[in-house]
Amino acid sequence: MNLRAVGAIYRFEMARTWRTLLQSIVAPVISTSLYFIVFGAAIGGRIQTIEGVSYGAFIVPGLIMLSLLTQSISNASFGIYFPRFVGTIYEVLSAPVSYLEITLGYVGAAATKSILLGLIILATAGLFVELRIEHPLFMLLFLVLTAVSFSLFGFIIGIWAKNFEQLQMVPLLIVTPLTFLGGSFYSISMLPPLWQTVTLFNPVVYLISGFRWSFYGVADVNVGISLGMSVVVLVLCTAIIAWIFRTGYRLKA
Repeated sequence: MNLRAVGAIYRFEMARTWRTLLQSIVAPVISTSLYFIVFGAAIGGRIQTIEGVSYGAFIVPGLIMLSLLTQSISNASFGIYFPRFVGTIYEVLSAPVSYLEITLGYVGAAATKSILLGLIILATAGLFVELRIEHPLFMLLFLVLTAVSFSLFGFIIGIWAKNFEQLQMVPLLIVTPLTFLGGSFYSISMLPPLWQTVTLFNPVVYLISGFRWSFYGVADVNVGISLGMSVVVLVLCTAIIAWIFRTGYRLKA
């Protein structure tokens, strides 16, 4: 394992974050805080508690997960797409660096930025509502698994995309709607039985449910299933990336 090469890619990607601090950190925190203020004030006045948890506190895990998913995909997809766009990816591919080391560098930086952002949003939410974390180790586990899994997914999108429009298409048209419909702002037990069943086909439901359980001990689905779904996404994305590097899909001219 060439740790120096991994570290070089990782530091380069992290340096881009500090150069674009307003866009990378400040803007997502402000937008999430606005979600929290608007939904907490508008809906919280009508829904006092859900499963014994105040509505303002109940939506915090969902908001963190919303930012975590979108930022993980965005950071990783742009990180690998831009070198393809300007042509510098061929310098990386021709260097004595393995595909595993390239992936670790780019995905590791994207996941680090997303985890940092999630923790900042968590600290910000603590200024608005009283939070409790009943299972802190599981909270960190879900946070890391989700960040890494969707950074890998973003890495795949960054290789697949042919232009900036395609780069934004999947997060905006697929991932964000699935997150909103995945119980970010409500419990799926509040839905009619038919829609509860339909919602279970949304993989984001399991991520949000497990993450919320780590805070308050309440979940829409079994926490073991939620953890298993996180691992499935991780393994599936890893397998796709291995296939991409093995075949040279969208990487070789």
